[in-house]
Formats: sequence, C-alpha cells, structure tokens
Amino acid sequence: MSSPLALDVADLSKKYGDRMALSHANFEVPMGSICGFVGPNGSGKTTTIRMLLGLIKPTTGSGHVLGESITEPEKYLPNVGAMIEGPAFYPALTGAQNLAVLAKLGGFDTNKIQELLELVDLGDRGNSKYKTYSLGMKQRLGIAASLLPNPKLLVLDEPTNGLDPAGIQEVRNLLRKLADAGTTVFVSSHLLSEIEMISDHLVMLRLGKVIFSGKTSELLAKQLPVIVAKPSNRDDLEKLVKIAKANGHDAKIIDQDVHVTGAADYSAQFNKSAFDAGIILESLTPIRPSLEDTFFEMTGD
Repeated sequence: MSSPLALDVADLSKKYGDRMALSHANFEVPMGSICGFVGPNGSGKTTTIRMLLGLIKPTTGSGHVLGESITEPEKYLPNVGAMIEGPAFYPALTGAQNLAVLAKLGGFDTNKIQELLELVDLGDRGNSKYKTYSLGMKQRLGIAASLLPNPKLLVLDEPTNGLDPAGIQEVRNLLRKLADAGTTVFVSSHLLSEIEMISDHLVMLRLGKVIFSGKTSELLAKQLPVIVAKPSNRDDLEKLVKIAKANGHDAKIIDQDVHVTGAADYSAQFNKSAFDAGIILESLTPIRPSLEDTFFEMTGD
C-alpha cells in the first residue's frame, strides 16, 4: 500500500490572460515529509500555493489537500497552517498578545500560546513587543501563528526571505523539528542551497512547468560527480583530458583545472595514470554537484 499523500495535483494550470502562470502541473507530496517547492522568482510557486489554499480557482486540472479536493477548501483548511507573503502582526502588541488575537479570531486554543512560543524558540520573548523583534524572530512568530490550528500540513511561502544566515539556520531547525513531530511541511523557496539541506522531497518549477518531482536524494544521485584536477604545469591540461578520455571518462578544461566526470573512486586510478605520464598534480578533488548545479543543468541556465 502506498503512503498517504498530503498533497497531489493532476494537470493543474492557471492562466492569466494569455500567460500560463502554472502549466499542467503534476506532483505528489507524501505525509510527514519536508517538501521543497523550488524555482526562480516568477516560476509559479505562489500561484500554485494560492490554488492549494483555495484562494484562487485553477483554469484546468485537479488537486487534493489531505485527501480532500481543492474545490472544497473548507473541508481541509482547518487542518492546514499557512504563511504566505510574510506575517502581519500588530507592532505595539507583544508576541504572545498577537498570537492570542489570532487564536481568538480563529477559534483556536489560547492555552497553547506559550507552548508554541517555546517551540519556535521565542519562549523568553513572548512578552516583548513585536516591533522589537529581529527579522528572524518575526518569521518564527509567523510560523507559530500558522501552527495555531495544530495543522497536519504547514504551507510556507519563502519563510527565509530576507534572513541572515543565523535566521535561516533557526527556521531550518524549526522546520526539521516540526517534520520530525509528524507535520508535513511544504516550503517554497528560490534558495536551492537552503532547501537541499532540509527537504526529503522536491518539486521543481521553471516558467510555470514542473521539471522534477520526487525524492531529493534521487535527483542528486542522477547527477554524475566530478573530479577536479589541477596540474602543477599548465601545459599538462590537454594531456590530462586525453588520459581521462582514454579511460572512458568525459573531461574538459575549466580555467586552470581539468574537470573529469567520474565517481570519487576513479581519483586514484586517474592520479596514477597522470603520474605514469610524468604529470604532477597539485590537487585532485572529487566534488558532488549541489542542487543548484543540478537545477541549472536541467534548465540550461
């Protein structure tokens, strides 16, 4: 039996005039995963999220959130927490007071507020005014607000936007903690390096089209690792390319290095072949491509 899905969409499209903001998208997100929803700004991420939350109607196609059709958002929205377009709070109220206002408006339990503040590492700042919060604290309070309904699914649109590395790290740790506790997290970002560190699953968008949907590990495994060789004598660059090609490996010169397509265990053999040909290598480094490299290779950017 396949694992239950938090999200699935089939042939989902949204057209504005003659522009396709999202074109015939198909993807699935398993329950309990962190799914990165990635692509450059303007690739259709926010449009997709708005359709999933029932804020706009699709032009074609269908989708399900927590097993319910996106045509009936009232059936699933009580179990979904969302933060899109940055959180809106009252600057003069404290973090705890802001959450209390939202809890009363939404009919949620106000007794959970301190617990939520602690979960997002604001336990000792709940009584500080919102206007005194750093950007990272504001984002974490936004995530706390989206957790008020005790959601099974959390949808976050660019939660690390504008954050410094420490703030990004804080949000990343928080999302991991939530997923480990069983919440499915669907997080959009244009920061691929960020998403690579936390997501189990990926949906990649480019110009409104899904170019990959599946496990992060599967995508990265498809990418061939590269060995970067730097000869002490620049005149040996061409010779190194020939050696690699003679051994059945693709190779090219980039700057003053030779980039050889091959797994790390080819390094020793390549080093020996170079040595036998009288070439001294200053360095030999196997490199695994990042998500960013993979994305640019897939999109030709």
